[in-house]
Amino acid sequence: LTYYTPDYETKDTDILAAFRVTPQPGVPPEEAGAAVAAESSTGTWTTVWTDGLTSLDRYKGRCYHIETVVGEENQYIAYVAYPLDLFEEGSVTNMFTSIVGNVFGFKALRALRLEDLRIPTSYSKTFQGPPH
Repeated sequence: LTYYTPDYETKDTDILAAFRVTPQPGVPPEEAGAAVAAESSTGTWTTVWTDGLTSLDRYKGRCYHIETVVGEENQYIAYVAYPLDLFEEGSVTNMFTSIVGNVFGFKALRALRLEDLRIPTSYSKTFQGPPH
């Protein structure tokens, strides 16, 4: 699976995340962005027997754009789109655990920070709480 897909066009139903990434020396920004998308969605270092049961392409996060942070050496904003099918409805905990729970200790990165998150209205409406 390729997690860096610069030709991907985001959908209104995608959860969009912007991560500030500082790759380790020698790691290209595209590889760092792809690593974030993979580790926060369907990627794993281990071969899993269930991989053959379904098409993971439908569920994977996609790093679709990377830009240099002006004035900062070796820092980039990696934009990642996640399909809603990846997340449990009504669970903010599941969403944040999936997006940021596993990626911050990733060895290809020297530093990583979630800068921004866009949650589609259709997904927000599944959360319990006041209607306003």
